[in-house]
Amino acid sequence: MKSFTKYLLSCLVLAVVSSYAQKTPEDKAGWKLGSQAYSFRLFTFAEALHKIDSCGLKYVEAFPGQTIGGGLEGKMDFKMDAATRQAVKKLVKDKGLTIVAYGVVTPKSDEDWTALFEFAKDMGVININSEPSAAQVPLVRKLAEQYKITVALHNHPKPSRYWHPDTVLAAIGGSKYMASCADIGHWVRSGLDPVACLKQLEGYVRGMHFKDVKKDTPDGRYHDVIWGTGDCKVDQVIAEMKRQKFKGPISVEYEYHWENNGPEIAESVKNFREIYSRKAQ
Repeated sequence: MKSFTKYLLSCLVLAVVSSYAQKTPEDKAGWKLGSQAYSFRLFTFAEALHKIDSCGLKYVEAFPGQTIGGGLEGKMDFKMDAATRQAVKKLVKDKGLTIVAYGVVTPKSDEDWTALFEFAKDMGVININSEPSAAQVPLVRKLAEQYKITVALHNHPKPSRYWHPDTVLAAIGGSKYMASCADIGHWVRSGLDPVACLKQLEGYVRGMHFKDVKKDTPDGRYHDVIWGTGDCKVDQVIAEMKRQKFKGPISVEYEYHWENNGPEIAESVKNFREIYSRKAQ
């Protein structure tokens, strides 16, 4: 009996050690570094899960239009039936991953907004990333507070509704469950300083679409580059996130070299963790 007890204790120790070893530098701070499945939009959701895992990430932001795959019919639509939701949750769990965010999604009707929140609750979603119209904001605030799920307002580039922090703050209106999904790359595309934008939104940044972009194309457009090599001031952004004691999902959104961007995402993640660890010293 004693030997069996010792065996159980040794297994428990190994499990704890293994769990600790899998922790990443940013985990302790509550930073859930994962990937927007949209980074792998040319593939099924099931294939995207494999790619996200291979990049050293454990968190997922799903988006509505992606084909599920993995033997399942349909797309990652928030209107999927209960059986499909259960099957998707198993697909994610079996990969050792966790869905933490969903978007960018903006339903048109009140009924669809309610369906979206029901879906998010069932899937364990922390943040719904969205760009609601001014007319929708009162309903969205009400549902967010009712379901206790954060609606994080996403900033597409100028002239989209939430391109500037001023509009984001106005829509949040002090609500506990309204916040910013800060896309630092789109801020740069809009001619804004990402660090200044984070400072303006302090206290309301509870999700991020993380990218680094550079304007080096003949037509003057920005495209994604490995983090730390572009114009998004990644070092300063991470330092500001630490200063603000950020907590929440951080989704890699790498919109370049779509056919095979996994290596660049993995390198970006490596750089992110090195910068984070350096800033922590």
